[in-house]
Parts: sequence; structure tokens; C-alpha cells
Amino acid sequence: MPAKLSVENLDADGKLVFCRVDYNVPLDEGRVGDDTRIRAALPTLALLREQGARVVLASHLGRPKGRRNEQLSLRPVAQRLGELAGGALRFCAECVGPAYETAARELGRGELLLLENLRFHAEEEANDPEFAAALARPCEVYVNDAFGTAHRAHASTAGVPALLRPAAAGLLMQAELRQLGRLIERPESPFLAILGGAKVSDKIGLIENLMPKVDAFLIGGAMAYTLLAARGEPVGASRVESDKLDLARELLERTRGGDCEVLLPQDHVIAEGGDEARVGTTTGAGIGDGDSGGDIGPRTAEAFAARIAAARTVLWNGPLGRFELPAFAAGSRRIAEALAGSACVSVVGGGDTAAAVRSFGLTERMTHVSTGGGASLELLSGLTLPGVAALDDAP
Repeated sequence: MPAKLSVENLDADGKLVFCRVDYNVPLDEGRVGDDTRIRAALPTLALLREQGARVVLASHLGRPKGRRNEQLSLRPVAQRLGELAGGALRFCAECVGPAYETAARELGRGELLLLENLRFHAEEEANDPEFAAALARPCEVYVNDAFGTAHRAHASTAGVPALLRPAAAGLLMQAELRQLGRLIERPESPFLAILGGAKVSDKIGLIENLMPKVDAFLIGGAMAYTLLAARGEPVGASRVESDKLDLARELLERTRGGDCEVLLPQDHVIAEGGDEARVGTTTGAGIGDGDSGGDIGPRTAEAFAARIAAARTVLWNGPLGRFELPAFAAGSRRIAEALAGSACVSVVGGGDTAAAVRSFGLTERMTHVSTGGGASLELLSGLTLPGVAALDDAP
């Protein structure tokens, strides 16, 4: 992928910069419950302030479906950002219109203005040209540091950069593109891809794009049950994509006898009779009638950990069990611990995988934990991200 113009190379002194950030954070009784994404963009803000820029910050929060919803206001984010950024922060209750334009033009060098939730306007997700023009109107330069939204062609990610030049990548965006790009362009072998999550169908593009590069796929989560069923193993009452069994068989056939292995669970932690209060462990890859799989079993976890110990590059995308439930968290925890203790380059996809690693307290021991679940999946599947394509190429 072509390198993008960096925020480090902007001449932003005194200029109004429209900076798209990803402050889609959980709220807890009117306060920010997890400020990871707010902190992730702080280096870019610090750099822009050092350059003397006047910075307009724009983000979405939740899914207000194009209507104002005070429960999804960015006011709590403004409060937390002000604490983290050391003041010099203003909040505007609008994101387009005269109040916004006046507030933006009144900014001093090094000051920040956070706009209200972009998705209070349906025009944001529709990439409406007039809405994009209204967002861009007072500004001169564009920076995108919101990798988590880069796979969406919205007004703030695709429309505004078409109107403002230069359009540069923030430091977080750069780090995401660099770390994920190395998995596609120059992974060091042995290269493992650990895949979990609910659906095989969600990972088809990823598997096909990585198959020529990966030495082995280690598969758990609910998607493993579809692949096991396609192989003829009994999976009890476990979740299976019945309409994707032929596709699963095709995938297994394509890797048979080739350079790329597929490792499926050898045992499982199960809910006996589908009752989550009755937890057991199978002795093999099959699951009995009425039982449902909830996690990879201990033998599988150790086998996967042994492969990780010998790897040079590992991508992990998708939890290997229902990690939010203590009874089904051991598999994902063991994999996270193996990665944390390994010398390999460890790249963790965003979304639930990042949440799992964070819940185990191991985020800082990974090479890179992505801030974008959907964006990282699409990038690694070989798709073009509109929010990245809209940025200027590096000179």
C-alpha cells in the first residue's frame, strides 16, 4: 500500500486543522468508561499543538441514527479529553452551522475544539456533499487519526478530505497502517494467523488474502464449529453456519497438502446440555448431542501456545471463546499469555480481540493492538479503506 502523507510533515502553524478522531468510547452514567481511544490520539494532538495549529476535533459516538440523542453526546468525552490534554479545550454543541464556524475561527494557536456527535446528522453516514462542505468550511488542513472508521466512506472520512488539502494521516493512523501493512507485505516466517469469532463467513476475505503468506491458521471460537462440522465431526448444539458448510469444506480442501496448515480444536470447554452453569471438557474434537462449545479446551490451548512459541509473526483476530464469561475465558487468556511471553511480532485485531487482551491486562505486552476491528479486518482482507485512500500519498 502506498505510504501516506504524515501529520509530521504538515505546515500547520496558525492554520485551522480538521482532525477526524475516534472517540467512540463506552459511557458509564455520563462519564467515559474506557478512555483508551481518547489516549490513543493524544500524540497527534500534542504534535499539532506544538506546530501551532488550531485544531477542530470531530468524532461519532454510538448509533444515534441521524437524530440528536443526549445520551450519546460527546460532552463527557470533552470533559475527559480536557483532563488528559491539559486544558485549552472547548466544546461546541453543534458540528455544522454558524456556532461551529464562529467557535472554530476564534480558536487560538494550540487550542482544541471538540464538535458534537457527527452522527446526530444522517448526512454524515450518507457522505452528503453539502454536509461535508459545512464541516470543512472554516478549516484549511485535514488530518485523519481515526483508523477505526477508515473503512467507512462517510462525510468526515471521505467527503471532507476531498475538499481540504493537504490531507494527512495522524500518528495513530500511521502506526496502524505500518503494523498491519507489514503482515501483508513482509511478514517474517513462521507466520501464524489465530482466528476466532462467530462466523467463518466474516473471515473468508482475510483467509484468502493471507493464505499465500501464512504458515498456519489456528482456529477457535464459534467459527471452528462450522469447520469441524464440515470435516464431519459432531458439534452437538454448538453454533454452526449451516449455509456455509460447502464453503468451509472448500477452504479445508484448499489447504490440504499445501504449505499452509489449518489447526482446529482438539478438545473443547462445553456447556453440558446447553446449560452454562454445567461446564465440562471434551476428551476429543467431537461434541456430544445437546452440548454446546464455549471455548477451546486445555489441550488445544497448549498446542496453540507451543506453535506461538516457535513463531516469528502472529496475527490474532477474534476471541477463541466466550471470554466475557469466566468459565469460557481460559483459552483466550492462554493465547494472550503465550503472545505476551513470545519474542514474535504480535499484532492483535481490534474489537473483541482487543477487549479480551485488555481484560487480561496484557495490552502493553503486545507489539500492536489495533484500535479498529472492522477496519483492520478489511485492510488485512485486501480491501481498500476509503478513509485511507482519501489521504495524500507521501511525497
